[in-house]
Amino acid sequence: MSRIGKLPIQLPAGVDVSVDGGEISVKGPLGTLTQHLPSEVAIKREGSEILVEKTEDSIRANAMSGTMRAVLSNMVVGVSKGFERKLTLVGVGYRAQTQGDKLNLSLGFSHPVVHAMPKGVKVETPTQTEIILKGVDKQQIGQVAAEIRAYRPPEPYKGKGVRYADEVVVLKETKKK
Repeated sequence: MSRIGKLPIQLPAGVDVSVDGGEISVKGPLGTLTQHLPSEVAIKREGSEILVEKTEDSIRANAMSGTMRAVLSNMVVGVSKGFERKLTLVGVGYRAQTQGDKLNLSLGFSHPVVHAMPKGVKVETPTQTEIILKGVDKQQIGQVAAEIRAYRPPEPYKGKGVRYADEVVVLKETKKK
């Protein structure tokens, strides 16, 4: 069995997990998340721990046990603490500002870029060159961050563009005469 799939998930106080048919629901102080449960795995609760077990012995069941354990762990963390992703804008004249649930970006184009935030994602701009995305769904936060970064990814010569706060951009050497 997957080594990650064998690890139990600790449930913090205030988080409730329920399995209804093929759906698993995690409810906490920040919200509720649901996920489809594949037929190869089963969820077992022991006190304040959750265990993911295989229902059959196959390579796919082994893979799905580890995957579902990681997804469930992210759901538990999301509804109890939440997730956050930081983006920075690097470049002269690159700016970001929020207007309700929309993010206005000035990225050197002839027009401003307006990105509408999906339900469940909050955006903050503490400075004009910082963007902070917050929410309970880790996958959704990562997807929105990738969509915003895709408007102007960091270029390899000057490093200008939208990048993750922890991203390291290796700059190329310019062409010599």
